[in-house]
Amino acid sequence: MKKHLEISQMSKSFPGPTGPHLVVDKFQLTVAEGEFVCLIGHSGCGKSTILSIIAGLAEASLGGAILDGREVREPGPDRGVVFQSPSLLPWLTAFENVMLGVSQVAGHLSRRRRSIIVEHYLRLVGLDDAMHHRPSELSAGMKQRVGLARAFALSPKLLLLDEPFGALDSLTRFELQDVLLELCAQDRKTAFMVTHDVDEALFLSDRVAMMTSNPGRLGGIVKIPFPRPRHRTAVLEHPRYYELREELLGFLNNNHAVPAPSAEGDAPRPVLQATVELATT
Repeated sequence: MKKHLEISQMSKSFPGPTGPHLVVDKFQLTVAEGEFVCLIGHSGCGKSTILSIIAGLAEASLGGAILDGREVREPGPDRGVVFQSPSLLPWLTAFENVMLGVSQVAGHLSRRRRSIIVEHYLRLVGLDDAMHHRPSELSAGMKQRVGLARAFALSPKLLLLDEPFGALDSLTRFELQDVLLELCAQDRKTAFMVTHDVDEALFLSDRVAMMTSNPGRLGGIVKIPFPRPRHRTAVLEHPRYYELREELLGFLNNNHAVPAPSAEGDAPRPVLQATVELATT
């Protein structure tokens, strides 16, 4: 498969009281075109920092990201970002919030054509009857549907998602996971998603990348064998579902950080065996 996103030796430090604090250490990962990759790890391990650097919202201390052959240096319409909070402008309707982004990247199109695009994606996320409502008239789940519609309407090369369903109730989260999978399948979108939810990662991903803590490094990768299109019941009944779930939970519970090499130069011990593809840097 064609390489689409390359994260190369990415490191990020922040100033601390006793000197620079290393949050992300030589993180390296390649995402293929059309692939859905989830990044899991404990809070504070640097997951969102990596996503922000890929989005162009932060700068790496070392290394960086290459998207479709071009180094990422700043934000751009080739990346659609969905955060936990959709950050809608409260004085605009759902339609107008999505149109604002579409007009920025497709201003050369007629107003009618842009309206068709906006209406298309709002309908795909199930907001046929609410597209002309303001955020104050929408539930949390509906606001996040607007956020998804806005990201897809920009026709980005890469979709970046930072725990987009983390603040929602379980039922709404399940519904929006299904919506996300349907949108990605229709647009053949490449997606990179940060989550702390192991079940969400298993349901959505082609691969799950696992991140250690203190500092954040790539600890391993799990390939997800469930066929697409995904159906929740079929995934839960898959003979390998609970095996993979235990592997991911085992990593999070027992491998918070990759051990540093000893003074003699010994390599770190593998963090997982079985189906895990060990990280190499």
